[in-house]
Amino acid sequence: MNPLIGACPVCGQALEVTRLHCRSCDTAIEGHFGLGLFDRLTPEQLAFAETFIRCEGKLNRMEALVGLSYPTLRARLNDLIGAMGFEVGQEQEDDAPAGISDAERRQILDDLNVGKLSSEEAVRRLQGA
Repeated sequence: MNPLIGACPVCGQALEVTRLHCRSCDTAIEGHFGLGLFDRLTPEQLAFAETFIRCEGKLNRMEALVGLSYPTLRARLNDLIGAMGFEVGQEQEDDAPAGISDAERRQILDDLNVGKLSSEEAVRRLQGA
């Protein structure tokens, strides 16, 4: 069986699956099915992703394993992030910090530590309320 490709070899645009087939019962389903994010990757990007996962996302462990420098690995990770349709360095909406800065957070914790704030007030402030 040939591996699934996610990009057109002629123009490079994303391919779409239009037919699924069961070899066991010969059922066929036709429609428009999207490919997963990993199916959009080149074989090199997929190999990088597999190694990255095997190394638990630690580029310094990958350096020794694949013999490439940290900056090279970081560039390949950025390429992978872009190929999957994400923007490098952009926080996702769910990951956005609450409405306080790191400095404000530290000040709240310091004030809690010295007794200037109650624990309830500190929690309220840390949650951005």
